[in-house]
Amino acid sequence: MAQLRQVLIALGDPLVEVEVAPDGLDGEVGDVVVLEPDDDPELRRGDLALVIGARGRAAVPLIRAAGRRGAAAVAVKVESESALPLLRSAATDAGVALLAVAADVRWEQLATLVRGVLEAARGAADEDAGETLGDLFSLAQTIAALTGGIVSIEDTASRVLAYSRSDDEVDELRRLSILGRQGPAPYLKMLHEWGVYQRLRATEEVVRIEERPDLGIRTRLAIGVHAGGRPLGSIWVQEGAAPLAARAEQALIGAARVAALHLVRRRSAAGTRFRENLLAGMLDGRSDPVSVARQIGADPAKPAAVVAFAPREAEPVDRSELELRRSALAAVISVHAAAYRRSAMVTQLGDRTYAFLPDLPAGVSLLDLTREMVASAEMPVRAAVGRVVAVADVGVSRQEADRVLDAMARGLDLEVATLADVRSQVLVSETLAMLAEQPRLRDPRLTALRAEHPDLASSLLAYLDTLGDVRSAARALNVHPNTVRYRVRRAAEVAGIDLADPLERLFASLQLRLPPGV
Repeated sequence: MAQLRQVLIALGDPLVEVEVAPDGLDGEVGDVVVLEPDDDPELRRGDLALVIGARGRAAVPLIRAAGRRGAAAVAVKVESESALPLLRSAATDAGVALLAVAADVRWEQLATLVRGVLEAARGAADEDAGETLGDLFSLAQTIAALTGGIVSIEDTASRVLAYSRSDDEVDELRRLSILGRQGPAPYLKMLHEWGVYQRLRATEEVVRIEERPDLGIRTRLAIGVHAGGRPLGSIWVQEGAAPLAARAEQALIGAARVAALHLVRRRSAAGTRFRENLLAGMLDGRSDPVSVARQIGADPAKPAAVVAFAPREAEPVDRSELELRRSALAAVISVHAAAYRRSAMVTQLGDRTYAFLPDLPAGVSLLDLTREMVASAEMPVRAAVGRVVAVADVGVSRQEADRVLDAMARGLDLEVATLADVRSQVLVSETLAMLAEQPRLRDPRLTALRAEHPDLASSLLAYLDTLGDVRSAARALNVHPNTVRYRVRRAAEVAGIDLADPLERLFASLQLRLPPGV
């Protein structure tokens, strides 16, 4: 089931408008039911009723019947503005939301789109591991953000399954497609003559279609969506007021592979979240990595790696906002990962998003790909690349990525890194974390020095960091060298430590790096 609000947000303005909602928009929608004037309505609580063949005043009895049976909403077409007050009154009295459907919308198109939203919501509700990559509407919005265009996802019969929302002006072809109508006949004929539809069904290439101002058609990119060589649909990106992004075609390749997973899931509810659950189980050690690799069509004999992502900012308090951000991040990463490797998988565990990248060629560097993912995210993100390993050791790659992310969260100011890049910082960070968690490992004399004489403690640390170079320490502290000499000598006296002892210097340098208040 999905909230009525979710359904309306997904559909957007082109199709329906809310006229009244006596009980708000938080009610659950469970199914779509078609009602005709002569029907004895067989409605259940939570149904969305589409009133076909009864416009304006003629729809009032069906609205009242839908309310009596607990329907969540009734969708009708309105002949004229004069009929609206009566329809609104009937819906308010019946306690049912009233949706006005645009006159040129095809009912079967509206029903298909609503069912798509409900199927995505049901799939998400059934999951027990990982994180959903979002429904087709969310994917369309992600593709729009990555390409800078206006997106439609269609099935093999050119029926629109989902589309992105946009403030840009849409051309006539897109408007008619969303409404379930055919585009301009001369343009469609040209697409056939140019072999566009044939290429979309037969290849995985991005097809560019130039604008036709005479027909009111703007520039487009299109790509076929396939699974195992079988065409499932296509993705169309219309150029808006600004040119498409430079890497729009690359993003579209990954998007088509992600869309294939969604379209397959629409055909098989049992397959919902299968790949994401496989990855979550593998990363948690519950599944054998070699077996998982074979199931997803990856070569277990080739190297693989795990890349981990986490938000850079504090998580929002509002859980709905948090879930929205996580879903958007996972969607962006999944598109890039799929563009890089067809067998790539993405899932979420806790507050982290993981990408599993199998079938890597020898000597590959994943830093550039990871930087692209971070740059494309709509929220500040940090990422850590685990080492390239044999598939059987993928847990080691995940652990290494987690270690780097943990160090980043403790103050390592980087966006993207590998353990090899920041090994010393990670090791020191982990040592400090251990000191912070276990007070018995600390020297009580240094604990007292930090608490009671912070100036002496900071001067001693600067002195140790510069290997006893008083002038360099003074410049770092912006004080006179004599001040540093006095403070270092005084710190040694107060703490009772021997700075001639290399072990005492080593431990002091570590403990004095602990965060304030620890």
